[in-house]
Amino acid sequence: GSWAVGPWGWLAPLLLVALAASAARASEITFELPDNAKQCFYEEIAQGTKCTLEFQVITGGHYDVDCRLEDPDGVALYKEMKKQYDSFTFTASRNGTYKFCFSNEFSTFTHKTVYFDFQVGEDPPLFPSENRVTALTQVK
Repeated sequence: GSWAVGPWGWLAPLLLVALAASAARASEITFELPDNAKQCFYEEIAQGTKCTLEFQVITGGHYDVDCRLEDPDGVALYKEMKKQYDSFTFTASRNGTYKFCFSNEFSTFTHKTVYFDFQVGEDPPLFPSENRVTALTQVK
């Protein structure tokens, strides 16, 4: 049998999309980086957006990895060799796809596990002041 969707059922996904677009977003990923390998990630970022990349090698070898972050033109904004962990903050100079890669190409036999957290945009306040006022008004 088919199930009926309420009159506003179709609206919920649209609201979720709108909320997600306005809030800061973060990618937290733990991935395997085999020996002699390179893994790249891509993120669409709007000009003027503040971003932070944090990474840490969790297992493998000397716990080190090469990391490179490029702007949409391929210009390196950050490049570090054989780091165990690091954090880098930048503001996007223009709209486009930013690319960051982790490389284990200097290691011929050590498999690594890398964790990273890529934060795009400022963290929105948990309770913006206008929302708080509305909530209090509704309580009365």
